[in-house]
Amino acid sequence: MTNDHASAAPIVLELHNAVKTFGPVVALADGTIELRKGEIHALVGENGAGKSTLVKILAGVYQPDRGHFTISGADVHFHNVGDSKAAGVSVIYQEPTLFPDLTVAENIFMGRQHLGRMRLISRTTMRQKAAELFEQLGVRIDPERLAEGLSIADQQMIEIAKAISLDASVLVMDEPTAALSGTEVERLFDVARSLRERGAAVLFISHRFDEVFALSDRITVLRDGRYIATHETQAVTVDAIVHEMVGRDIDAMFPKTDAEIGDPVLTVDSLTQKGVFRDISFEVRSGEIVGLAGLVGAGRTEVARAIFGIDSYDSGTVTIEGKALKPGDPMSAIKAGVGFVPEDRRKQGLVMSLGVARNATLTLRHALSRFGLITGATERRAGAIWTDRLHVKTGNLDAAVSTLSGGNQQKVVLAKWLATEPRLLIVDEPTRGIDVATKAEVHRLLSDLASRGIAILMISSELPEVLGMADRVLVMHEGRLTADLPRAEATPQSVMAYATAVSQ
Repeated sequence: MTNDHASAAPIVLELHNAVKTFGPVVALADGTIELRKGEIHALVGENGAGKSTLVKILAGVYQPDRGHFTISGADVHFHNVGDSKAAGVSVIYQEPTLFPDLTVAENIFMGRQHLGRMRLISRTTMRQKAAELFEQLGVRIDPERLAEGLSIADQQMIEIAKAISLDASVLVMDEPTAALSGTEVERLFDVARSLRERGAAVLFISHRFDEVFALSDRITVLRDGRYIATHETQAVTVDAIVHEMVGRDIDAMFPKTDAEIGDPVLTVDSLTQKGVFRDISFEVRSGEIVGLAGLVGAGRTEVARAIFGIDSYDSGTVTIEGKALKPGDPMSAIKAGVGFVPEDRRKQGLVMSLGVARNATLTLRHALSRFGLITGATERRAGAIWTDRLHVKTGNLDAAVSTLSGGNQQKVVLAKWLATEPRLLIVDEPTRGIDVATKAEVHRLLSDLASRGIAILMISSELPEVLGMADRVLVMHEGRLTADLPRAEATPQSVMAYATAVSQ
């Protein structure tokens, strides 16, 4: 690989021609990356391109079957995660991995607890150190609170603080911004840039091209488990990167087609949950995609959970085609024809240890059973219907859904709800953490569902997604609806003005 980086800085980490197989499956055929001191290096590729496998090799989770791996010029062979950390590599994974029953400070310093007098753990010191880390990040999180119940954004910030506390020479960030607001992303970028200035090598993995091009110095592309190319960021275009990632051009990221918009399917009237959101009223009609926009913490997810019945509310009504739903009763919503694809697919949308077919048919258990029993063959036949339609890439419907890529996991969640033939589909961050090609597939699916008369309420933190897919855009700010914009009036400027209450 060539490097025209202006400083020609020393190479901190090299992985060349790494191969990793799992039985007959080749997860990585040519894993190659080169990180230099004081650079931010982006790694891009579709889900299934080998990014996660490469990252786990760097982290010591996997050991490559073949390949050449060096840190600061010395050959390394990581046998476990401890070896990787000892060599100065710190990895922030896409999905937070906190201990819910421990405090924030205890999570940050797990395995590295500070000791005080008589070599007892000093919780005071850990709290102070954690507070300093959060001050550096510019976020407000109480080091003494339990991790349980924290938002994904806060959990991610804790993982970042943990990595920074290790003072690593190589920092790997795997989709760290997927659940962060614009302000939080900018703070993260400031931290990443400061790490670069201090000489750290930062490997940044993201499906968001605006982030990749705003932050990185170089970009490496993987496709189908193989190294494709490395580019200076300033010398390449988004179109060129996309073409290398997918092996073809994507003409339309947002294949929105016109659909016949009919009568109201969902009607929300004066919905209020004290301290969370208030006086929320809107409609979603058949064939209509309504985007729910706003900054993280605006109350969008909370409104969706209340509509579906996961959370109760204090006043207001939710009706489906004129029939009132019982508050706090998801079964009432499901029976009325409502499907809900949650924000956190791993914790709320799937049972990770169960097979693909079983996950895809969880909403059909009663319909598939005979005398209270369901055969594996029945489960697989039913699961194959929608997993085939959604092109879920798996060689075995009995394989644990945890073995699938993020994009394919999201398709399984969609399959589970589409199998119920919903009248209303609520999708919360439908493309979070999935690659550009799979995003286009999900967008095409949503557009196709709308053309069939399904009403869709779509929550997304990605403004281009909202503007590209929605017939109308509802905007929330601090628990209130601040705008209901038709597609023609929804612009980045107008949505952000209402999301930040600038226009109020």
